[in-house]
Amino acid sequence: MPKAEKTALIYAVDLLARQEQSTARLREKLARKGYPEEEIDAAIEKLEAKHILDDAGACEHQFNFLYNESSRSVRQIVVKLQQRGFERSMIRDCIPDDTYEREKTAALHVLSLKYKKTADPRKMMANLYQKGFDTDVARAAVEAFTENVEIE
Repeated sequence: MPKAEKTALIYAVDLLARQEQSTARLREKLARKGYPEEEIDAAIEKLEAKHILDDAGACEHQFNFLYNESSRSVRQIVVKLQQRGFERSMIRDCIPDDTYEREKTAALHVLSLKYKKTADPRKMMANLYQKGFDTDVARAAVEAFTENVEIE
């Protein structure tokens, strides 16, 4: 006896049980699976009505996790969340007013994983720029990282 096909709603719930999704990403995954647009719309509407699918809450939760648990720059976090289907304005609302100290700490962590204290400061700065840290943060992190290093 053939196995019954899952409805878009059931498949969406399965996806959400594994990982928070943005509406855009969930819509994309359902479409890729071949569900008709009307069924996708109905499933998303039902999930939003039951507060199972909440872009603002999911965006805030994922931002906070990445902000507090990683050494990514805020710029990297913004890009990551945009790739996950969250709107830029929604992501911007999650960013604290003052991120300098957190960014400096994250940059120091990046440096400590990759460089010795005697490494070329220009290379360290370039690496931090590539990772999305701004100039002030990168400069302060490199200065703090190389502080008290005796040059031979």
